[in-house]
Amino acid sequence: MIYVLLDGVGDLPHPDLKGKTPLDAALTSNLDLLAKNGTIGEVISVGKGIAPESDIAVFNMLGYKFQYANYVGRGVIEAIGIGIDFRDGDLALRGNFATLNKEGIIIDRRAGRKMKKDDAKTIAKEIEEQIQFSQPDTSVVVAPTIDHRITVRFRAEGKSLSSEISNTDPSYARVEGMGVAKAVSDFLKIEKCFQLDESQNAKISAKLVNEFTEQSLSIMGKSEINKKRKDQGKKLLNGILLRDAGNRYPIVTPINELYSMNFSCIVDMPVELGISKVLKMKAFNAGGLTDYEEKALVAVKAMESQNAIYVHLKGPDDYGHDGDAEGKMKNIEEIDQRFFGKLLDNIDTSEIAIMISSDHSTPCINKRHSDDPVPLLISKDSIKNDGTKRMTEVEAKKGKIGLIEGVQVVQTALDLIKSQM
Repeated sequence: MIYVLLDGVGDLPHPDLKGKTPLDAALTSNLDLLAKNGTIGEVISVGKGIAPESDIAVFNMLGYKFQYANYVGRGVIEAIGIGIDFRDGDLALRGNFATLNKEGIIIDRRAGRKMKKDDAKTIAKEIEEQIQFSQPDTSVVVAPTIDHRITVRFRAEGKSLSSEISNTDPSYARVEGMGVAKAVSDFLKIEKCFQLDESQNAKISAKLVNEFTEQSLSIMGKSEINKKRKDQGKKLLNGILLRDAGNRYPIVTPINELYSMNFSCIVDMPVELGISKVLKMKAFNAGGLTDYEEKALVAVKAMESQNAIYVHLKGPDDYGHDGDAEGKMKNIEEIDQRFFGKLLDNIDTSEIAIMISSDHSTPCINKRHSDDPVPLLISKDSIKNDGTKRMTEVEAKKGKIGLIEGVQVVQTALDLIKSQM
């Protein structure tokens, strides 16, 4: 089985697409062929009413449903993904470089999204070297990853820091360890970090985060990098939004034990790399984010030694966050031709099943994740078609699979494939 998650591909009807979703408006001959050769349904990746972040959504779509309080937080997963030295009692958070105006209002929570890695690295190093904490023997690692994304790790020697603290990122709430997208308005500012329980460790942790925020604002404001960016007409890297704190290494059943399979992956982003390491899932290198043909060919080759591979394609989510419905539609068409076209040219669909879904919906009209169901397609020559012809949100409501939870997806596919053998 080749299991493809199209990040944030789910959407809502959009006026720029004559009332269609990007999936519905896109010309997708290969996805259409797969749909006619399979069955379809809908998935709520984490739970009703929950607009999930990618980390908890992917875990669920792979079959891992955490009780909220037992989840370690996205900060830890990304720290593991990029290889930061992390141990129990450290505090890790996911961060965004952001652009603030003179009044401290966030005018771009991704600082223009695309940026020189050297700019981010230089500012991160300046913060690490110049920041001074009130807690003795405290250090911080500020690690830029891809574009605006960073991971921040605090360590206070002799102290076990607490994850029971609030986000400073005003667009996300922390619900007992899980990050959830909030409905937000304009004129947002970086929020103060508060302790969420009465422990001394939580008090210290919140204080460290607030010291980091206050001092980093000053350090970034004086950085030569931002002076150059201003002269070049680029958005400034003058704020850091933090969310999803965690303070312990996750302990879970490895995915190959869970399914008694050789399960591998092709992933690019720090969060998915972290998930692959936590689940002890072999990760294959397959080029950059948009090297779709290479990813398809690596997936095909991997099936010689594996019997399941999870492929995560990032593209659609970025267009959803940017509110670019036409761009999202075109990206879906590109993935259809370059990834699925290459895949179908090189596999035997009588032997290999293809499952396609998404970790969550990112509607362009909202510019954020939502709790809307996403389509699920399971395709193989032996699977009887249920009358559906395309993989779209509307068709998914008609499919034989019905509405299921993300944690049920992989087992549902395995049961269906076995029943049709």
